[in-house]
Amino acid sequence: MIQTESLTKKFGDILAVDRLTLEVAEGEVFGFLGPNGAGKTTTVRMLTSLIAPTSGSAVVNGFKVGVQDQEIRRTVGILTETPGMYDNLSAEFNLLVYANLYEVEDPKRQVEKYLKLLGLWERRMDEAGSFSKGMRQKLAIARALLHEPRLLFLDEPTAGLDPEAARLVRDAIEELRKQGRTIFLCTHNLDEADRLCDRIGVFKTRLLVVDSPANLRTRLFGRKVVFHLASVDESLAEIVRQMPFVKQAQVVDNKLVVSVDEPEAHNPDLVRALVGAGAQIQFVGELRRSLEDVYLQLVKSN
Repeated sequence: MIQTESLTKKFGDILAVDRLTLEVAEGEVFGFLGPNGAGKTTTVRMLTSLIAPTSGSAVVNGFKVGVQDQEIRRTVGILTETPGMYDNLSAEFNLLVYANLYEVEDPKRQVEKYLKLLGLWERRMDEAGSFSKGMRQKLAIARALLHEPRLLFLDEPTAGLDPEAARLVRDAIEELRKQGRTIFLCTHNLDEADRLCDRIGVFKTRLLVVDSPANLRTRLFGRKVVFHLASVDESLAEIVRQMPFVKQAQVVDNKLVVSVDEPEAHNPDLVRALVGAGAQIQFVGELRRSLEDVYLQLVKSN
């Protein structure tokens, strides 16, 4: 759906996007993460043919940026960080305006479809200006979907929303994911990215890394199993360290923390060794690093 090769954007002497090379597959929810001013919104604007790149190339939905811009605009949907609506018009009429601009066949039926999908049908006759922030975001998502785009760009869809409103928007994104839509999601909400995205790219003018959230945790921090014990001493840690698949073992309070690449395969061996040494295991868990830990590690080191 998206292929870029050394895509670059400069504003005068300011380098906003530096040689971005990236592929996003059909049906994927791709998270684009980075600090303010990293170039995320500039990237989205290039990929949606709203601004031209300085150099490099990009293909979106099979169309080349800078050559087939009109085709790209017809086949993508975009939700900007601050979507504008006609506040004095009803939700339904707002969408009808845009459906006609997109030359949607049977616009009334299409508007009804997305108002119902996003839970706004009962409020269709209310003025958009009377909507809460969360409802306005859902209305903006409906607007972006009216022409059935193959690819949807969402720029900070939950920014500034209260928890309830943010959840409404995330539920809408989950529904789109189930439909097989391809979604390019720019967000500062790392928990949101962790839950919604198949892969993430961490970006700071240039692309630092791309992978699934789970793989990034493993790459940066490895996997650690935590054995909660009735009591523990260094002798148990030493027994575990002798096992060939164990990378590290340390005692923390009444817990034994063991670094191992494949816990699913090796946990039974660890349990047998510990029980055989007289350990009283209360329960076993895995120490899970947050996506925030991953993000901060990557951004601070680059």
